[in-house]
Amino acid sequence: MAGDILNLQVYYPWEFLSSSPCRTVVFPLMTSGITYWLIKSLQQLDICSSCINSYTLLVSPRLLFTIFSFILDYSVYRLASFWGADPWKALVLLAGSYVTLVFYTRTFTNTLEGLLFALLMVLVSSKKPSGSSAEPTSSSLIGVITTAGFFNRPTFLAFALMPLLYWAGLIVDSQKSIKTLINHFLKFILCACFTAFVFITADTFYFTSVSLDNLYSTNKSSLFDVIVQLHDKMVVTPFNFLSYNLNPHNLALHGTHPRVTHFTVNGVMLFGILHILAIGAGFKMLKKYIHQLMLVRWCYRGPPGLLYSEGSPTLLLFYFVPLAFLSLFSHQEPRFLIPLILPLVLLSASPNRAVKWKLLIVLFNLLGALLFGCLHQGGLIPCLFHLEQLIHSPASSSHPRHYTLLFAHTYMPPRSLLNIKQTDMHVEIIDMAGAGEETLCQTVEQRASNSTCSDCHIFIVIPGTVRATITKCGVSFKNETLIFPHLSMEDPPQIPVLSSGNWRSQLGLYILELNRFHQTL
Repeated sequence: MAGDILNLQVYYPWEFLSSSPCRTVVFPLMTSGITYWLIKSLQQLDICSSCINSYTLLVSPRLLFTIFSFILDYSVYRLASFWGADPWKALVLLAGSYVTLVFYTRTFTNTLEGLLFALLMVLVSSKKPSGSSAEPTSSSLIGVITTAGFFNRPTFLAFALMPLLYWAGLIVDSQKSIKTLINHFLKFILCACFTAFVFITADTFYFTSVSLDNLYSTNKSSLFDVIVQLHDKMVVTPFNFLSYNLNPHNLALHGTHPRVTHFTVNGVMLFGILHILAIGAGFKMLKKYIHQLMLVRWCYRGPPGLLYSEGSPTLLLFYFVPLAFLSLFSHQEPRFLIPLILPLVLLSASPNRAVKWKLLIVLFNLLGALLFGCLHQGGLIPCLFHLEQLIHSPASSSHPRHYTLLFAHTYMPPRSLLNIKQTDMHVEIIDMAGAGEETLCQTVEQRASNSTCSDCHIFIVIPGTVRATITKCGVSFKNETLIFPHLSMEDPPQIPVLSSGNWRSQLGLYILELNRFHQTL
């Protein structure tokens, strides 16, 4: 969005290339796009002369997502009484979770997935004044939310499955007229189709650069011909997403994990003891249900209704069914599970279940917030802030210079934070990811020995844990800046080194300015 709206140099992920569109552009436009358009308008109106800078580019979309995150608080408060949970206890668990503090204030599609999942649960959960379950009356909104979630991330269907089954069961149980029953499902289907049409149209215009004027001018014919041409160029991003991710070879490019990673590692990493307690409750409930099923198998009242019972049994299904479906894929990242915080806090805040392990929960979330909110790749954004100020300094403006920024063993740097216009060609960014020592040294030496540029400045950004690698490359540096803190889990510091006096450099990110006229060591 920074590239499309602010005309800044950015790196377009492969999912957003017209050759392989796998992600809808609607949500980026509605979130980051709106905030960037707003700060651009403020600058054009001279209300804020320097609105566009690395700080506002980072903070404005995050601020919007932070505001959106209160949808989660509202949903928990609304849902607590319906699912037999203590509202304030659930809100404390939610607000105190580092998942809320870190992930739900960042611009992840998983964050939007969690918010849409929360809204869906609110829509399917309603009570009559008497306290019994009421017939859902929001079939149209349920269709819109489900389709929007599917276009945001097709994995949303894994989260939506149980709420939709629960909603369908309530409708079937509450309706005596087949006409009313059909009316509910028709509303759902029609609104889902209309929402899909909106997303497909927006994505088609974006990824194929189609304009109605061009269509009419090239065809010089009827609206029917225009519709036919649009159909030929139609972009349906969820289908492209699924076709890509259902191929094991494609998933292997992004890393493969054991199928039990979500259950055994990621769930614990995100939710700590709450995930472990949920697993225990799940086994107990399953054991109890199987026992009940065997006892009442031949009774007139049939098997116990697990799905449509109030409270814990259904919430356990809301938690574990998406977890099971996501575990079918070999690529498993912790962030994929963040929408599950909603059923988990409701499950853990039952009035008849005391919140045990309070101290452990607090310490776990403090550690998680420190690790994932501050330390993990924590130096990369401040590093970009520093480089942006350097590139746009008065000295650089008066005497044009060429900058080469080489990043090694860091996450992919968001280029938009450097605030470089697409027309500016004086900054070159090289992302070497986790390149080995030989490849890294070869690239550094080539840049250092380049004599064609008289006023070139080369900066190498590298974690302190691999700082020694650069010293083996036979180059020297005239300046170095340490950004603290920064923790690279791909190149973690060694415990003995941390206990020495060199711990600060091990938990830092170095910006090294290369001395181009060096002598071989």
